[in-house]
Formats: sequence, C-alpha cells, structure tokens
Amino acid sequence: MNEKRRKPDWLKIRLPGGAKAARIENWHRRQGLHSVCASAACPNRGECWSQGTATFMILGNLCTRDCAFCNISHGRPISPDPAEAAKVAAAVAELGLQYAVVTSVTRDDLDDGGAAAFVALVKEIRQAAPACRVELLIPDLGGNWNALEAILAAGPDLLGHNLETVPRLYPLVRSGADYRRSLELLARCRNLRPDIPVKSGLMAGLGETRQELTETMAELTANGCRLLTVGQYLQPTRNHWPVHRYLTPDEFQEIQGAGLKIGFAHVEAGPLVRSSYHAEEQYKEAINAKQG
Repeated sequence: MNEKRRKPDWLKIRLPGGAKAARIENWHRRQGLHSVCASAACPNRGECWSQGTATFMILGNLCTRDCAFCNISHGRPISPDPAEAAKVAAAVAELGLQYAVVTSVTRDDLDDGGAAAFVALVKEIRQAAPACRVELLIPDLGGNWNALEAILAAGPDLLGHNLETVPRLYPLVRSGADYRRSLELLARCRNLRPDIPVKSGLMAGLGETRQELTETMAELTANGCRLLTVGQYLQPTRNHWPVHRYLTPDEFQEIQGAGLKIGFAHVEAGPLVRSSYHAEEQYKEAINAKQG
C-alpha cells in the first residue's frame, strides 16, 4: 500500500515557539546534546518545549539499527561521551525540570547496549536535581539482562521500553528487534523491581488490525506493563514505511477505553501521542493506582 495519503486536519502540528522552547533548543545546541524531540521529528515538540519540557537522547544521534518507521539516522556511532551524563544533568537542573525523560539510540556496538550511560545519567541527575523524577526509555539492550539489572539498580522512577507495533509487523518494520525479547524485558522489570512502574508505546496505522492491537495490549499487561501510549504513525520521508491508515480521534478514544478495560493504570492515546507525551501525568497515574 504505497499510494500517498493526505494527512487529515487533526494531524496539524504546532511548531516550536516561545521563550521556553528557544531556551531548550539553545541548551541542546550549546552543550552538544541531542533531543529525540528533534531527531525523531516528534509532532508534540512545540507543545512540550513551550511548556519547558523535553526528552533527552543520549549516546549520540546515530542508531545501529535501521527501523523502517524511524526518522533517527542509521550509521556507525562514535564512542560514548564520558561527560554526557553530567551535561544532561546540568541541563535538567538549569531548566528547573521536575520530570526528566531520557532515551537513547540503540547501541548494538556496545557490550551492555548502553546501560552504563543510563546508570551514570540517573546518578548525575540525582546529584544535580534531587527533586526531579527520572523516566528512562531504553532499547532492548540486545537481551543483555545483566545490563538491565544494572539500570534498574540505579533506581529510575519509571522504566519504559516501546514495543512499537504488533508481532506480525516486526520483521518488516523493526530491523534487529525481537517482539518476544522486548516482552521479556518488560516482564523482567516487573519481577526485579515491582516498585518501578513499567511503560510501553505502540504506533497505529502501520498496517496492524484492531484485533492485533488489542492482543498486543493484552500481552503487555500480562508482562507487567502498567502504562501505555498509542499514537498515529507518521511517515517521516517517502523512503520510510508508508502510512496504511490514519485513525480518527474517536478510534483512539476507543483504543484508550479498551486498554483501561484490559488493565492498564493509564492509557494515553491520540493521533499525536508519543511515548513521552504527558509523561509526568502518566507517572502520577501509575503511583496513584498502586496506592489505591
């Protein structure tokens, strides 16, 4: 299905603007930091940056995998910057963030998949901004479970890992990834640190059926996932995987309702929703649900 599809009106994107957005952009440029907001062409960066929030991306901006849906560049990454954790922590403190989200490119070239960088990052933020909550959105680490244990031992407030799509589409759109390995990562998080909420994200419109989406959501809850984001897939360039369908806002509401019935503590679903959208609110929902 390669015909060009016209974006519906509800997918109009607000571009970054305002003093807070400019401040965040300046921090990244001046400190040599990367943001998944820009690198992955997130449609919410205008809203989030104008509110003074951003998702930091560590370990460079070149991914060792080449997923068909992703706008992040693929290539041979450089060695990790030993000062990166301190730089990100300084940005978190300077910007006065109360909730920081940190993700990374996939680094299959590193034995630990980049786990040491996440551990160092949590430590640095705890020192520079002790009141700030830290959410980590990690890759699958190549199935290195010792590396996962090290990340969990660092004590992030929330641990996220995105499935992205249904198992049938993995061979087509997720180069180098494995659906069962990702589910196992989530289950291990639940078993090792049940006190840390687990989160995942899915995209809609890649060619999945509603039944496949519902079954995948059920598998997520069965493997310990408490929080879920579901958003519309947007084709970054004509060379990427095509959009098979644009779901309506009403359909996303239905998906949200189905997810809550399945057992998620919170589901953020909408055309422009991405994994870090309303991240702090999602974290609070998970904590409230646990206490209740």
